[in-house]
Amino acid sequence: MSRHVAIVTDSTAYLPPRTMERHGITAVPLTVVLGDRALEEGTEISTRSLAQALQKRRPVTTSRPAPELFAETYRKAAENGATGVVSLHLSAELSGTYDAAVLAAREAPVPVRVVDTGMIAMALGFCAVSAAEAAEHGGTADEAVTAAEKRAAGTSAYFYVDTLDYLRRGGRIGAAQALFGSALAVKPLLRLDGGRIEPLEKVRTASRAIARLEEIAADRAGGAEVDIAVHHLAAHDRAGALADRLRTRVPGLADLHVSEVGAVIGAHTGPGLLGVVVSPR
Repeated sequence: MSRHVAIVTDSTAYLPPRTMERHGITAVPLTVVLGDRALEEGTEISTRSLAQALQKRRPVTTSRPAPELFAETYRKAAENGATGVVSLHLSAELSGTYDAAVLAAREAPVPVRVVDTGMIAMALGFCAVSAAEAAEHGGTADEAVTAAEKRAAGTSAYFYVDTLDYLRRGGRIGAAQALFGSALAVKPLLRLDGGRIEPLEKVRTASRAIARLEEIAADRAGGAEVDIAVHHLAAHDRAGALADRLRTRVPGLADLHVSEVGAVIGAHTGPGLLGVVVSPR
């Protein structure tokens, strides 16, 4: 990566460690509060522990990183030779992470461009990679931001959850709550739209919902060159099978990532989550 522009994101990007290392991307962790314990995502709580806590109906909440954590990250970037930072984060509609980064940026020793991508998970991760690639080619901070925003504009994220209960508890379903109301026996398909989680379709069975998720992702990809991420929580077999089918259905597939989401997204979706991110290059 360019020494002059450092790329920072947050732990909800769920970028593979090798990708972060290759592009020099730093991720600031969000926090999961399990009972009376505050734990950093990615290092102090596993998705398995989270799934077990949710299944036992233990109280689980999430919180943004402290501005001080961002401030420390920006200082380290400057100490390592960066003359500017591009800080890319999950949708401000879903988290206060963007606001915390903005607060820290005001006191940073180098200029920091903080961007609300409106994305989450690898929809955010792909934006961070595009920004890093622009920086690697000698791009300015503005050029890195433009690359990330262009990637975000073309990226779509869809997901299936076994139940809306977790999203309702966390206050993350917005209009979906009104649409589905008491019809919680349906298997909901949702999408990320305008940085918010919105309803897409109501499907009667899990198998049909997953088949529709596949159809929607394949249609969205079309014949373009795309990167795809398949996310899940405690649904390894379902995710692997869906990824295999997408490999045969998407002619322009470049990279395909299959990964379990971290504790922050998992806390709001619950076990059984399947998500697909389609991101044209």
